[in-house]
Order: sequence, then C-alpha cells, then structure tokens
Amino acid sequence: MNKQAEILNEILKKENPVVFNLLSKRGRSIFFPKEGIVAQAAEAKGKKINATIGSAIEDDGSPMRFESIAKNISIDPKDIFSYAPTQGKPELRRLWKELIYKKNPSLTGDISLPIVTVALTHGLSMIGYLFVDEGDEIIVTDKFWGNYRLVYENTYGGVLKTFTTFKDGDFNVEGFREKLFEKKGKKIILLNFPNNPTGYTPTRKEAAEIVQCIVDCANFGNEIIVICDDAYFGLIYDEGIYNESLFSKLSHAHKNILAIKIDGATKEEYVWGLRVGFITYGIHGINSEVCDTLESKTAGAIRGSVSNAPNISQSLIYQSLVSKDHEREKNEKYKILRSRYAKVKEVLKSEKYGKFFSPLPYNSGYFMCVELKNNIDAEVVRQELLKNYDTGVISMGNILRIAFSGVREADIPLLFDNILSACEHSPKKI
Repeated sequence: MNKQAEILNEILKKENPVVFNLLSKRGRSIFFPKEGIVAQAAEAKGKKINATIGSAIEDDGSPMRFESIAKNISIDPKDIFSYAPTQGKPELRRLWKELIYKKNPSLTGDISLPIVTVALTHGLSMIGYLFVDEGDEIIVTDKFWGNYRLVYENTYGGVLKTFTTFKDGDFNVEGFREKLFEKKGKKIILLNFPNNPTGYTPTRKEAAEIVQCIVDCANFGNEIIVICDDAYFGLIYDEGIYNESLFSKLSHAHKNILAIKIDGATKEEYVWGLRVGFITYGIHGINSEVCDTLESKTAGAIRGSVSNAPNISQSLIYQSLVSKDHEREKNEKYKILRSRYAKVKEVLKSEKYGKFFSPLPYNSGYFMCVELKNNIDAEVVRQELLKNYDTGVISMGNILRIAFSGVREADIPLLFDNILSACEHSPKKI
C-alpha cells in the first residue's frame, strides 16, 4: 500500500476508528497525491514562470481559448477554461456548506467541507468506491432509482437489499427496522427523499422513527453508513412532512453512524446539464483531522476517475447562488412545481380512475406513481400511450412513474385520461 494512504489510514485509526473500519479495500488504499503533478502545480501557482500544469496560456497570462467559444460566455475566462481544483472551487464549497446549515436549521454540529463531484451519480459512485466492497449489502426501499444497480451492484459488486416501501399508506418503518436487524456487522443504508420514483418524503414522525431505528442498530455495536441521496431536496408540497435532510438528524446521532450527504445543483437549482454535485460527511465527534482525511481520500477517488468537475459549471452556479435574484427565481420555479403537484392531487380525486389504477403515496419531488390493477401490464400500457396517445411515462413492474415536473399544468387532466384510456384498451398479463 502507498505510504500516503497508510498515513491517512493511521490518522483515521487514531481519530475515528469507526470511519476506518467502514472503508472498503479501495477506500483504504486511495489517497490524494501530495507529491504529484497537481500538488506541485499548486505550489507553483502565481509564479512568474509556471511550466507545471498541462494547460496553455496566452501571452497575457489568461487561458488560451477560441473566441468562437469565449464570445458566448460573459464570465471571466479563468473561471471557464482553466482547471478547477480536484476538490472543487473553494468559494463554491464554502458557500454550499453555509447553505446546508441554512436549509437544515436543526443541524448544529460540525460537518466536512463539501467536495464537488460531477453531479449526484458521480457522488454516489465515489461513495461506492470508498465504502462498498464486493458482497456488501446496501439497504434500500423497494421503490428505488434504477441507476443504483449500475452504480453499486454492477460497478462495485454490492448487493441491494430491499424492504417494502409502504405499509397501509405510510412509510414502512417496521419493515425498515426488520431489514436493519437481520444481521450484525457493517451496515450500508441508502435513503432517497424525496424518493425517486414515488415522490414520497417521510412525515416528521416517520423521520424521527427512521433515525431511531438506525440509532438503535448502532447501539447494538453495528457500524453504519447512511447515504442520504438528497437529489430533490427542498421540493416539499404538503404540511407535516419532514422538510430537512435526514443528514441533519444522523450526522451527529451516534459514534457508530457515518452520515454522508449527496446533493447538488442538478434539481435544486434547475441546472441538469451543468453536472455539479457535492459529498459532505458527518459523524459524532468529527474533527478537522477526520474531515481532512476523508476529503483527501475522496479527492483521490475523484482524481482517479474524472480528475475534477467542470470549472464553468461551478462558476455559473456560484454566480447564481450569490445573485440578488436567486431566492426570487427559485421561489418562482418551486411555485410552478407545487401547482402542478396540486393539480395532480385534484385530478386523481375522480373516482373514474379507481377501476384501473391507484396512486402510491406521494407528497414531494418531481414524480408520483400509479399502481395498475386487474393484472394490467404496465409496459403494454406504456407502449399504448406512445403509439396512440402521444404520451410518455415510465413503466416499472406493475407501476407507471409520472414526472409531473415535466408536464404543463393544463395537460395534467389529459395525461391521466390518456392513461385511463390506455388501460381500458390494454390486454391483461397472462
């Protein structure tokens, strides 16, 4: 093992052995090179003659660039064409940490400085790199984003272990507890709220119960990673729903619980194509040494995969976040989505749909799901909608996922009428 990795591991063993124990084999072996090209280039930054980093500059010292590209962007060329640091632009990282506290007022203890990833999928993958060994089980609701399989099973050899998401119209806390206590040892939990595909976020009571389940499991001596996939954070539409990240409750809940927040600008800031996400760590007793070590290992994994997130994307997002118009613009978009959600609720009050499908619980995010009845084939319905109704939805087993976020409010009644008609004309499964 590389000497630099060994030094980082010794720091964790001394400062927080639980974090060290939770690392995968890859996580223990990775490090951010302090003696390599990136580190040496950083030391040379600002020198009159700098022949270190592999980029080109104009004679005036600015980044070399094509005017055909530069003329379309009104920000400083150094914030577009130059490399960003592997960990991300410092000003953006500091601001995002401030925003985490602002958006999660019950979070009071220290957390790491967020590390920039190429959006949330990359963040989830880097956590797989650092903490998932082949055969490790990952506890997740049975209604989950399909890309988790590619990230954790196909890439890192983990095994998704599901429990039934809902029971009697509520989050299935009992099923979660049972799955959590099936075995003793290292636990990896993946919580995604608002949930994709169902659009469900726990109530305040359910959130407290979920956290208590995890704390109870930690009290039995289990060492636990909780990954909070907060892709749709902030899009809460009903009263009584827990409107913070569970990271707030978990990041300092127990010395055996490492909470990891995966979030980003993708959905929160409506910039899907800019691809900027963040990884943030929290654990009871976290200190600067643990933060620095986790940052170094995470930066090493990023350096070895994509090198760094795009500078231009980080710069654009930072400028938006500090803009005087940001809060107004964000509220405007939220109100549009909330109004579409309310229209879905209104439309589905009609009894005419009940013969063919019923909605799964939903209260937040971009999506909601309907569960088909009478053994109707969801994929057949999807194909019928495409062919004869000029309508697209996603089929998953016996449910249809509907992204109301992408449908004009005026078209929502027609959307569900089309689904109803397609169900009426679709053959049942044999």
